[in-house]
Amino acid sequence: MSLLVLGGTAWLGREVALAALAAGHDTTVLARGRSGPAPDGVRVVTADRSAPGAYDAVARDWDVVVDVSRQPSHVAGAVLALGDRSRSWVFVSSCSVYASHDVPGADESALLLEPHEGDDDGLETYGERKVACEQVVLRGVPDRALVVRSGLIAGPGDHTDRTGYWPLRFAHPATTDGSVLVPDSPLLTQVVDVRDLAQWMVRAGEAGSTGVVNASGTALPLADHLATARQVANHDGELVTVTQHWLEAHRVAPWSGERSLPMWLPLPAYAGFMARRTRAAELLGLRTRPLADTLHDTLEWELHRGPGRRRGAGLSVDDERELVEAARREGRTSSP
Repeated sequence: MSLLVLGGTAWLGREVALAALAAGHDTTVLARGRSGPAPDGVRVVTADRSAPGAYDAVARDWDVVVDVSRQPSHVAGAVLALGDRSRSWVFVSSCSVYASHDVPGADESALLLEPHEGDDDGLETYGERKVACEQVVLRGVPDRALVVRSGLIAGPGDHTDRTGYWPLRFAHPATTDGSVLVPDSPLLTQVVDVRDLAQWMVRAGEAGSTGVVNASGTALPLADHLATARQVANHDGELVTVTQHWLEAHRVAPWSGERSLPMWLPLPAYAGFMARRTRAAELLGLRTRPLADTLHDTLEWELHRGPGRRRGAGLSVDDERELVEAARREGRTSSP
């Protein structure tokens, strides 16, 4: 089978290419090549998808095209150039396309954001651009398209630094006594291992699956996610637990960025952000490995990169020490 990955050198695209190779497919990636090397064994076509003629070198018939783009013009150009020459089209979207995130268990029929049809790299328009991309695909190849609204992607290679933060922090606490600051929140969390997502999308492309589906793993309370991260890191220090109000009062940001706690989101606005219904994807064959396996492998990757590097998400060592001291002064709870 012939499979084309539009963007196959960054994290998810590279995993898709690896999954296609493992399945024995003739695999080509089209990318600028700035995000890293493509896997050995694939044909590499270097092209800027914003340039005229970007798809000329891959203008042939394909069994499966997988597109991971977040830019509407790139998606539109690909559909125009290759839509009639593909048997199956898999587009990677995001659960960020939804207009609200306060209801756990919401399915694919939930209200979407208004589309943003211009190209840019701003996080504030990410969900809106993915909506526009979805619309292009569903208009262009309506009978052959699988739109995958991915949840938070986890696993080795997580360059966002979100899913690796907790296992690494438990393995290398910032404090001298091994205690770790954790949020006390009933928030539900939901991740999908990048390898499971990639392998499933290749299989779905092989089968010609169609539709719009949420793709993620099992929803678990944040406390259970943290307990699993702690287990894989063999952490036995204290947990210094603090409330959402306390974190907000001490200027700790949710989710990502500097001075943040990854995986934590404020309630009630984000009660369903990582608790989407995924039954439709499961009916198409999506299966995910245990969270412990994902976090174990992510920790190994983090340790290989080096625990002291500057991160795009999480608390710095100095910030965490300061916050733990403040929490203890204010009588916040600790548990073994």
